[in-house]
Amino acid sequence: MRWLLFTLFLLLFEWYAFQALKTVTQNRYWIGFYILLCVSVLGFFFWQTMTFDRTVGMTRGFTYGIGFFLSLLVFQLVVILILFFEDIFRLPQALYSYFVEGMQKEGSHMPGRRKIISQIALGLAAIPFASLLYGMYRGKYNYKVLRYALEYEDLPEAFDNFTITQISDIHSGSFDNAKKVNYGVDLINEQGSDVILFTGDLVNNTADEIMPWINTFSKLEARYGKFSVMGNHDYGDYMRWDSEEEKEDNLRRLFDAQKRMGFDLLLNESRYLEKDSSRIAIVGVENWGENGFKQAGDLHKAVANIQKDDFKILMSHDPSHWEAQVLPHSFPFHLTLSGHTHGMQFGIEIPGWFKWSPVQWRYKQWAGIYEKGQQRINVNRGFGFLAYPGRVGMWPEISVITLKRKTKDV
Repeated sequence: MRWLLFTLFLLLFEWYAFQALKTVTQNRYWIGFYILLCVSVLGFFFWQTMTFDRTVGMTRGFTYGIGFFLSLLVFQLVVILILFFEDIFRLPQALYSYFVEGMQKEGSHMPGRRKIISQIALGLAAIPFASLLYGMYRGKYNYKVLRYALEYEDLPEAFDNFTITQISDIHSGSFDNAKKVNYGVDLINEQGSDVILFTGDLVNNTADEIMPWINTFSKLEARYGKFSVMGNHDYGDYMRWDSEEEKEDNLRRLFDAQKRMGFDLLLNESRYLEKDSSRIAIVGVENWGENGFKQAGDLHKAVANIQKDDFKILMSHDPSHWEAQVLPHSFPFHLTLSGHTHGMQFGIEIPGWFKWSPVQWRYKQWAGIYEKGQQRINVNRGFGFLAYPGRVGMWPEISVITLKRKTKDV
């Protein structure tokens, strides 16, 4: 029944948007092409959705079904919004014509659509439509290196100009271009950072997804090592497993994959990085998120072996953890590194001036650096992509953070 109602709604949606094209042209080839496009996209989407198998997870066909459907849907939504505003003015005219002039007027009382309005609707709708298609073709591998310099008065002097490369949300099960992924990995290495920190979501669902990419990510190098934490997708919670033992085996194989790639996986643990008789603490918690996401993170356990006055860098996948538990904690965390939001893989950003994405209606900290008092968080936009197989505006990110010792005011 739900599928029937959804289908009827989509058909009504399609019919309404079609009015713009019909107003602009009567060319049967253009009309036929549009109808064929809609039928193909919707048919492919329904086929992928109806045959989706939770024991397999998101296949490439399924994600592209989502991508093409979303592109068409956004195109039609823009058209419908503009036509709707036109209808706000057409309807009163029709009512006036019917009730006041009805006795004298023959035929339809509804004024015809203006061609210029439909042309504007189609022109404006083409912008996000083309952007979403570009995001699927090129945007998903349009890696950007974003650099931040953060000053701290209590940073040990030996760690002045210490560099961190943060990556997040690899989602290896979504990759479909080995050459581009290798380029991204080489770009990470080109930064020559002291340490590489990966903040979770290595896979979409299963450990099998990372197996073809182990050699690729094994190439990552940093003088002080590579550290990682778990993201919500790494636990296999979004799959249907034949048994709990199978799910646990998948998790063990994921742990092994992290080790084979050279990552030190922190499961509510901490490590010290030492330099010239000074040290800073790297703390890693398991995933902790609000609104139904897994809450395996144990911050108290993670800091059990470090001191309160240590300089601390916390890796926590979900940025909602920051305000919920990190800021109120008795230990101050100088820098928290998160991911998870992907910047919704869609948005508008003018560096240093303006950024917007629908994801900001869900997360207060969703992309870039945020500060509260002496504590900061960086929310990485993610290295990979999920569901929609592309990125528009919120490009895949490699964060390079330079720690600087701030001179205390005399």
